[in-house]
Amino acid sequence: MKRKLIAAVGVAAMMTGIAACGGDSNDNASKDPKDRSESLTVWLMVDAQSTWPELVKDVNAQFNKKYPKVKVNVQYQQWADKAKKLDTALGGDKFPDVVELGNTETMQYILNGALAEIDPKKYDNSDTWIKGLKDTCTFEGKQFCVPYYAGARVAIYNKDMLKKGTGSDVLPQTEAEMLTALDKVSAEYNKKDKRFSSLYLPGRYWYAAMSYVAGYGGSIAEYDEGAKEWKGNLSSPESQKGIEHFVNLVKKYNKADQTKDEQDHANVMANEKAALLYGNGWEAGSVVDGANNGNPKLEGKIATAGMPGPDGKALPSFIGGSDLAVTAKSKVTDLGEEWVSLFTSEKSQEVLTSKNILPNNEKQLEPLKSKPETAAVANAVPDAWFTPIAPGWTSIEKEEVLENMLLEILKGASVADAAKKADDKINELINK
Repeated sequence: MKRKLIAAVGVAAMMTGIAACGGDSNDNASKDPKDRSESLTVWLMVDAQSTWPELVKDVNAQFNKKYPKVKVNVQYQQWADKAKKLDTALGGDKFPDVVELGNTETMQYILNGALAEIDPKKYDNSDTWIKGLKDTCTFEGKQFCVPYYAGARVAIYNKDMLKKGTGSDVLPQTEAEMLTALDKVSAEYNKKDKRFSSLYLPGRYWYAAMSYVAGYGGSIAEYDEGAKEWKGNLSSPESQKGIEHFVNLVKKYNKADQTKDEQDHANVMANEKAALLYGNGWEAGSVVDGANNGNPKLEGKIATAGMPGPDGKALPSFIGGSDLAVTAKSKVTDLGEEWVSLFTSEKSQEVLTSKNILPNNEKQLEPLKSKPETAAVANAVPDAWFTPIAPGWTSIEKEEVLENMLLEILKGASVADAAKKADDKINELINK
């Protein structure tokens, strides 16, 4: 697989980026830190602003203690339009020096030359970075970003509702037992509310659907060593079994709009319209967070557990999370690397773990595996799956190939036909 140019950024922008790449091109790097007077622009996602603003403030203070004249300009971005804004910025002359990327986005920017290579040795605990995260930053043995935090999905459920339906507030450990319990919860609550979902599983929730695909031994795409290219694999018997199982769960248990995605499912649970959902571990906090549309009355009633999957096994979880990178066009790459080093230090990761966010390394993950609030999600990490680390993956996400496939099935298409159509589209995009 060759390092390719991606049209979204453009050849001219990429060439400018490479020309400016590396701290060695920055004459100011040799100056006394107290004499540096450049500015450093950092793009973080809004999660940092809403959930750990004190960390951003503390890191900026540490940075400015060494570089008192350097202005750090932190700009917060929304996930919905960040990629489009970043592509535009990298093609112009007002681009960030440091950028947060979702870990499914990084490979596109690595392949188009938009990210500067980094030295892992400059970062705390790089020898124990969680492999699934580290892989998203690695290409041909070189590192182009730093893992920031991890996320894995678990069962999030209302203990009172489960107990009212089944007599127990403990989520069963096998899928068969869990579905029996959900049938009882449905029978109890649908007597008064036909729109109540014992399992709120939105139909376009592709992260969940692909977990069932992984649970049956399937995959989204496979790399063909002979042809040296990726090929869609949703038509395989294993993948089709997973897709069909997911869709059957949606049809049976989701009594709300089955064609939505998962963006508001924490609010659905906060409004007491769902007993169980499959979400990121931190979303259990969102359900009860009154400052952000949650329901404080549910405090103490929301629990997490590993999500049971097919064949008596746990459901494989997608390992999400974010990475931090220094852009290749930055003229202050050394300052960017130092800011990222502070922001991902062991001390900084302690701030995240104190909020039950999974850290970027195995060392600090270990205590969370036995902490009641995080055990389910922390223990889901080692067996987690990830999207294909392929050049065209971001295009597949942008064109919503998986969401459209699921929607077509819910509207009546056969799993075989919809999976074949999705594979054709994946094959068109994934190697570009």
